[in-house]
Amino acid sequence: MRKFFVMCAALFACACVSAADGAPSLKEIADGEFAAEYLRAVTPLEDGESYAMLSSDGKRVEKYSYKTGRQVGVLFDAANTVGESVDRIDGYVMSPDGTKMLVQTATRRIYRRSFTAEYYIYHIDDRRLERLSENGPQQAPVWSPDGLKVAFVRENNIYLIKLLYGNSESQVTKDGKRNEVINGVPDWVNEEEFGLSSALTFNADGSMLCWVRYDESEVRMFSLQTYKGMAPEYKDFSVYPGAYAYKYPKAGEANSKVSVMSFDIQSRQTRTMQLPLDADGYIPRIKPTSDAEKIIVYTMNRHQDNLRLYAANPRSTVCKLLIDENIPKYVNWTVLSDIKITDNHILFPSDRTGYMQLYLYNLNGQLQRRITNTGYDVTAVYGYDERTGATYYQAASQNAMSREVFVTLKNGKTKRLTPTDGWNDAVFSKGFKYFVNTWSDCNTPFEFSIFDNSGKKVTSLLDNKALKEKLSHYGLPAKEFFTFKTSEGVELNGVMIKPSGFDPSKKYPVIMWQYGGPGSQQVVNSWNIGSMGQGAILDEYLAQQGFILVCVDGRGTGGRGSDFEKCTYLKLGDLESKDQVETALYLGTLPYVDKDNIGIWGWSFGGFNTLMSMSDGRGVFKAGVAVAAPTDWRYYDTVYTERYMRTPKENPSGYDINPIKRAGNLHGALLICHGLADDNVHPQNLFEYTEALVQADKDFKMNVYTNRNHSIFGGNTRNHLYRQIARFFTDNLK
Repeated sequence: MRKFFVMCAALFACACVSAADGAPSLKEIADGEFAAEYLRAVTPLEDGESYAMLSSDGKRVEKYSYKTGRQVGVLFDAANTVGESVDRIDGYVMSPDGTKMLVQTATRRIYRRSFTAEYYIYHIDDRRLERLSENGPQQAPVWSPDGLKVAFVRENNIYLIKLLYGNSESQVTKDGKRNEVINGVPDWVNEEEFGLSSALTFNADGSMLCWVRYDESEVRMFSLQTYKGMAPEYKDFSVYPGAYAYKYPKAGEANSKVSVMSFDIQSRQTRTMQLPLDADGYIPRIKPTSDAEKIIVYTMNRHQDNLRLYAANPRSTVCKLLIDENIPKYVNWTVLSDIKITDNHILFPSDRTGYMQLYLYNLNGQLQRRITNTGYDVTAVYGYDERTGATYYQAASQNAMSREVFVTLKNGKTKRLTPTDGWNDAVFSKGFKYFVNTWSDCNTPFEFSIFDNSGKKVTSLLDNKALKEKLSHYGLPAKEFFTFKTSEGVELNGVMIKPSGFDPSKKYPVIMWQYGGPGSQQVVNSWNIGSMGQGAILDEYLAQQGFILVCVDGRGTGGRGSDFEKCTYLKLGDLESKDQVETALYLGTLPYVDKDNIGIWGWSFGGFNTLMSMSDGRGVFKAGVAVAAPTDWRYYDTVYTERYMRTPKENPSGYDINPIKRAGNLHGALLICHGLADDNVHPQNLFEYTEALVQADKDFKMNVYTNRNHSIFGGNTRNHLYRQIARFFTDNLK
């Protein structure tokens, strides 16, 4: 790997916006006043020469040319429909033939990825808009390959709409029941930890439906109380609180029992696939192929160190093993979304050699060739061109903090397609002739451009000029990347933000932010940098209050190969917190750092890491803030926790490495914050930890947020939270 950083205290700036004119307010930051503009819902169209995009006001789906970047048509206009009418839409799903779309309205969130909505069928040629169903909101709709049928889920059951029969609706499953059986969409833990919101597909000729069935009847229930609250207000709970109960499998407990089903649309016969699967195994994906007799089903064992791909025949129900991937410790979950199934091949990422690389199999499971052979990670997969044999992907070739887009040709020749250093991502056209590139660096908001597949820039689309001009009025500090070596000889990457007018002869208090979870990264040369993204504007605000802000990615984080990422296996929190303490000790050696006034904070895993670091025993942190923090992995879900820790029964000593066990060692002033409706990291973590602090006679401050989930937002909530964090550090570090 090419060396990108100089050693230890040699710092280099990522550049700084100029001119000082006050500072952003916390409320402006919390309200998204400095959020970058994005291209919304970019969808490549079948012609390979154009793409669709949702307008910023949600009223139109517009058609754009890759060749010019200019709008060449309007596919949907809410003000110009025949039949039904809608004011605006939240999203759309194009039909495979490009003649129709499903438009999404009245969206209601369920969990992180799932939602229900009222969908409409829109016929592009004659502008007809029809309700998909009159019988209630729908979830996760999918088109048949010929665009003549739509399947969706409602209240845990699957329904089928036939467009050629007057949009007739029929019910496919009848056993779906809340908190018992789910058809076609995942349960909470599969959605959250395997990153999917649909488990339903047609086969290639549209004659069969296939789906994953989740029997969660034996999964234990977890309940969250809901109060009247404000913004929004729930009047039904004005005197007595309500309760939201759902199935949540905690580490070592029972999961849903999963199976794959098929439904013959003509005969209306339902079958169960003969899928080899452990009784406690997972089915994290189900995918169609170009062969009507072949559906690809992914399975994983409970330890998640074995991933198998099967070809399942939806009629005979016979399943044939195609790929059997066994990886030490665990299979990286990002592989699941990066596997690409083409007409004749499976493009398969694997870190079996120590870095994530790409391998090409045919649909019979035979390895054709290894596509990449590098000393750095492939970090996203865009696809394989059947016509030319070219493979398109993103990789961390320069260093762990940056990303570039590449093509590797059939002859093995590799070319970088994005010329500018920083963070590059891509959405390729059908046929891979063009791609929309998203680029940013730590100082530059996102810029969107079109490139061709030779790496030539075609045109610019969006450069966030208004945001750049807005930021230019503030004297925001520079971001400086650095590296240092810990006492154990581990080299870590970091970023530092100094106050404007920094005087190296003075000593400054320090606030460290971090996350630190497996495979994550915070130290990135991207506009997503920062404790809350947005070009680190919250951290720059704190720097303007006279603090030095620092973030270091410790062991277990991503972009540096599997050995670095997986070294925390079976002992989450041990090495991660050691590296944050080592960071504080290193900073204390710098002449401009006040080593007696260093604080640390983080959210979710970052909150856990904050508590672990403050309880390390070396007493380097004077203050800390933990937001939505897990405090004992026994309280967290099966899929995430066991991937890295196995079960509590198998690894009791690893689970005992936690903040509750370390409560008596807490050093420094602590503010701990949590949402009382957090369906992800339950308030149980907060209550059990604070009880441990009380019994250990440790002082702390606590903020709870009524009816707020893991993101702690809504109304004035985020502004209030930011202010508590800022004031806590000001009160305790100055």
